[in-house]
Amino acid sequence: MSIPRATKIVATLGPACSDPATLERMILTGVNVIRINFSHGTIEQHTAVVNAVREVAARLGRDIGVLADLQGPKIRIGKFAGGKVSLVEGDAFTFDLDCELGDETRVGLDYKDLVKDVKAGDTLLLNDGRMTMVVERVGERTIECRVTVGGVLSDRKGINRQGGGLSAPALTAKDMEDVKTAVALAADFIAVSFPKNASDMYMARELARAAGGRALMIAKIERFEAIGNLEEILKASDGIMVARGDLAVEVGDAAVPALQKRMIRMAKELNKLTITATQMMESMIESPVPTRAEVSDVANAVIDGTDAVMLSAETASGKYPVETVAAMARVCDEADRSGTFALDKEFLNRTFTRIDQAIAMAALFTAVHMKVKAICSLTQSGSTALWMSRLDSGVPVYALTPEEGSRRRMSLYREVHPVLMNFKASDRENLLLEAEQKLLDLGVVERGDLLLMTIGEPIGKSGGTNTLKIVRVGEHG
Repeated sequence: MSIPRATKIVATLGPACSDPATLERMILTGVNVIRINFSHGTIEQHTAVVNAVREVAARLGRDIGVLADLQGPKIRIGKFAGGKVSLVEGDAFTFDLDCELGDETRVGLDYKDLVKDVKAGDTLLLNDGRMTMVVERVGERTIECRVTVGGVLSDRKGINRQGGGLSAPALTAKDMEDVKTAVALAADFIAVSFPKNASDMYMARELARAAGGRALMIAKIERFEAIGNLEEILKASDGIMVARGDLAVEVGDAAVPALQKRMIRMAKELNKLTITATQMMESMIESPVPTRAEVSDVANAVIDGTDAVMLSAETASGKYPVETVAAMARVCDEADRSGTFALDKEFLNRTFTRIDQAIAMAALFTAVHMKVKAICSLTQSGSTALWMSRLDSGVPVYALTPEEGSRRRMSLYREVHPVLMNFKASDRENLLLEAEQKLLDLGVVERGDLLLMTIGEPIGKSGGTNTLKIVRVGEHG
C-alpha cells in the first residue's frame, strides 16, 4: 500500500457536483472534506446535501468531514435595473441607500453602514478589487465617488474599503441561525466569515455549544484588522482559513503570499489547523487542466505546511469538478513527497503541558530517528493525532477510533488518516494486538516493519494517551 496523501482536500458543493454520482467520483478521487456554503441555498437544501454526503461516504467506507461556511455580513452593493452596467475611468458614481434599482450613475447598498465607515479620499474596491473608486463626498445616505479603474459591475458584487476598517459584525442574525442549522446537521467544522478579533470566535463557539454542537471552529482570515489580531484569533479558534480573495482586496495582493506563510507557520506553532483557499485552480472552472502557476500555488501551500487546500467555484459550478480534484490530488501528492524533515530543531522550541502532548512529540521524534513505517494512535477524541500532525515528520499517522465524530474531524488533519476500529479488548496488550492486525489487514504495514503505537489507560478515556510502544510487526508480545 502506498503512503496516503498527507495534505487534505476541501471541495465546495454546488450545482456542478451535488448529484450522488459526481459526489461519489469526487470522494473516490481524493476529497476529504465537503464545504457547504451558507451564502446560498435554504435549510432544506443544506439538509439534503449533507444527508447525501453522509450516505455516499458511508457506502464508500470513507470518513468525510462537513464544513459549514457562514455567510458573514453582506458587504455588497444592490441590484441594477439591467443586471449590470459598464463604468469608465473618470465617471462619477454614487452609492445611494435609497436606490432600489441602479443604473450607470448610482446603485443601492446591502451594507447600510458603509456611509459611516468611509470618508472623502478613501478608496473603495468592488468585485474582488477588479474595479476601484475614490470617495469624493459622503452624505447622510449617499457616497459620491469617481471611478479610477473601470469595468463591468453587476448585481450584488462585494465592496471593500482599502485598508479595512468596516464596522460590520462578523456574526449577523442569519449567521446565528445558521450556526444552529450547522449543529443540527452535525457539521464537523464551522467557518466564521470576517472575524476581527477573538471575541467574534468566542461568540460563535458559545452559540454552537449552546445548541449542543461539537464542531471545530475555523476563523476565515479576510479582514485587515484580523492580521493584527492573528494570535488571539488563533487561540480562540481550532483553525484558520487563509481566505486570500477578500484579504487581498483589503491588504493588497502583493502582501498575501508572505502573510499566507506567516499564518500557516503561526497556526502550526499554536497547534491549530489551516485551510488555504481562493482561486487555487480557478482556470479549471472552464479548462480541464490547471495552469502552471496554479500548480505552483497549490504546491507552495503544501510545502508551507497547510493542512488542507480548498476548491470553491472550481467544484461548485465549474465544468470539470472531478478532474479538478484529481489535478489537485496529484499536485499535493508530489509536493508531500518533496518535503525535507528536520524535526530536531523544532523540538527545541516546544514545551509540553499535557501528558498526551508529550507522548505525541516523543512518538514523532522516535518515528523519524528509528525510521518506523507508520504511527498507530488509538484515540477517542483525536487530540493525540492532532499534536502529531503539527510537525512534519513524513511518517503517516493512523488514528484508530470507534468515534465517528472524531474520525470526521480528523479528516482535515495533515498526515493523519482516521480508521474505524471498535475496541473489543479491555486490556492494553490485546488492544494493541487488535490494532496491529487491523493495519496488517489494511496493507498499511507488513510483517517485520517497525510500528510505533500510542494508547491511553484507562482505555476509552478521552485525552488519556500516556503510553508509547515500538513493536516489530508480527513479533508483538
